[in-house]
Amino acid sequence: MKKSRKDSGVSRRSFLKTLGVGGAGMLVPATAVAGQERLPAPSDDELATLFDLSKCIGCGACVEACRESNAEKFPEPEKPFPPMSPSRRAKPEDWSEKRDIDDRLTPYNWLMLQTAEVSYKGEDYEINIPRRCMHCQNPPCANMCPFGAASKQENGLTRIYDNLCMGGAKCRAVCPWHIPQRQSGVGLYLDLMPRFAGNGVMYKCDRCYQLLEKGETPACISVCPEDVQTIGPRRRMVAKAHELAREMDGFIYGLEENGGTNTFYVSPVPFDLLNKGVEKGKGKPHFKPVKDVMADETNLAAATLMAPIAGVAAGFLGLGAKLLATRDDKDGKEGTDES
Repeated sequence: MKKSRKDSGVSRRSFLKTLGVGGAGMLVPATAVAGQERLPAPSDDELATLFDLSKCIGCGACVEACRESNAEKFPEPEKPFPPMSPSRRAKPEDWSEKRDIDDRLTPYNWLMLQTAEVSYKGEDYEINIPRRCMHCQNPPCANMCPFGAASKQENGLTRIYDNLCMGGAKCRAVCPWHIPQRQSGVGLYLDLMPRFAGNGVMYKCDRCYQLLEKGETPACISVCPEDVQTIGPRRRMVAKAHELAREMDGFIYGLEENGGTNTFYVSPVPFDLLNKGVEKGKGKPHFKPVKDVMADETNLAAATLMAPIAGVAAGFLGLGAKLLATRDDKDGKEGTDES
């Protein structure tokens, strides 16, 4: 009979305690900290996407394609959730019974549509706006994650690694648009320190990295019937954004926001009007001007000091995840043999 997670949970935690989790800890060699480069420098060779908001008809095909393409990454939480200590420290966030919600960002909905009805220069406009992670050039979510669970890749996308994330939500707090969303009851915190550290895993758009790695186009782009999005090298997308803005006598968002992002919106109406027109709130990003978060001396100093700690944490958690997987595989095989 195969053992359940609960059956092997105590042995897993005991196993990890031998490595120092919850105690004095252990130092992880630098070689274990793979792919966790901190404070990456912006590069014109990164991929960027351009949204032509004059074309979007709000059909929602991109939202559905995103869900289908990334369904295997969605969380499957274990319930009941471990109580937090102290209880006021972090409230559980559970979207597992609300997976169909698509009018805001959730752990199961990484792309949403906002609509703004505005008047500009005597004309009425209905502007539909696909919203998801902006994939900043110098992402505070990656630079300031205490666990090293978020990382910017060479191709310009920022990704949260669910096998390292503890769900502390620092990424959401420092993101100017508060993009990442948390699902409790999943992730490493369940095995490491379920009452005292983290509270799940954070989720957001990862630009369909599994498709980009194969040289394919992200699902939301390829499915769009109106060619709203264009993806390509950042330098070319910047030039195209300026050209498009000149053609429509329009406005650009994303070039300068937060020091520069790899997502550009071009609109025939000013973004301050769009910001007033869209519904904002939790899981519903704004369109305000955004200063460079990482240009703040306090944040820069914190990220610089945090980098080696986060690197060690990422290496340690990565090792812990491998050990847990090995133990789960062993438990499963033993359970099968016993049956």
